[in-house]
Amino acid sequence: MAHRRSHETALLLRPASWYAEHAVDVRLQARVAQLHATSRQLRLAGGEELRYDRLLIATGARARTLPGTEHYENIGVLRSAADARALRARLRPGARFVVVGAGFIGLEAAATARALGADVTVLDAAGAPLEAIVGRRLAAWLAELHRDEGVRLLLRRGVAGFDAAGDSVRAVRLTDGTRVECDAVLVGIGVHPATDWLAGSPLEGPGVAVDGGARSAVAGIFAAGDAARGAHWEAAARQGAAAAHAMLGLAPPAPGPASFWSDQYATRIQLLGDPRGATELRIDGDPSSRDFTALYMRAGIVVAALLAGRPRALPALRAQLGHPHEERNPA
Repeated sequence: MAHRRSHETALLLRPASWYAEHAVDVRLQARVAQLHATSRQLRLAGGEELRYDRLLIATGARARTLPGTEHYENIGVLRSAADARALRARLRPGARFVVVGAGFIGLEAAATARALGADVTVLDAAGAPLEAIVGRRLAAWLAELHRDEGVRLLLRRGVAGFDAAGDSVRAVRLTDGTRVECDAVLVGIGVHPATDWLAGSPLEGPGVAVDGGARSAVAGIFAAGDAARGAHWEAAARQGAAAAHAMLGLAPPAPGPASFWSDQYATRIQLLGDPRGATELRIDGDPSSRDFTALYMRAGIVVAALLAGRPRALPALRAQLGHPHEERNPA
């Protein structure tokens, strides 16, 4: 038990004592029921009302689920520490683990499950993992990375249904008729912004639209992270910093290139910039050795880069992408 608490304590952004020392009033288990933007008030589920001068909405997101699976005890999502504990308990050696969705969550979970000795199958309707983000060539590399580690990839097909016994799923049925037996299923098909509580307010909708300073369309209200249609956690952290500056009347820090990282099979994969629209891909290194830099180019300018196993190259590439026109002729 103490070991588990130490891991969960490590996930905290701040120790509990920090909030008291900095005069931050933390209300846990306090759900907001309604926003009154005109009077600048929040009504809590218990009836209490709180006034604000400036409000930051950072309520995160809920994981998408497959309809009709809520009552199956061995189908889950990965959004919280409790979700991780429940999944870890099922990932014993030889367990048949099915992942629905070959995105970041699905691929990282697959890599972890293989390291724990599970038999892993990943399902996705796309032709290759993350193809829409990293492009066809590097999506194919990701697919081979997982196949080389023993993961079974079933692509270009969807989930048609489940075979169950009691409250447990025993097999996943696919749209092409394939049947995949399983002991546990993880659904990693994206998230919904957790902003349902904004219903009836001027900010009602699927996430809060914000500008570069995390300002919403309503005066005094800011949003950051998944609630503001954010992406990876690094982007959410930057958006939070921009919101803090704007709420204090300060100029927000200059935005850097979009970025994310993912650890899979002891290989750190990092993406900077936006590869979409690139017309050329240059690779330095050996993809088969999981050690390379891929540069996405457009009109002779580096617009994005993917690093595999080269974390030390990140600062230089970050600077290059921050000043793309200066890099056309480094001499």
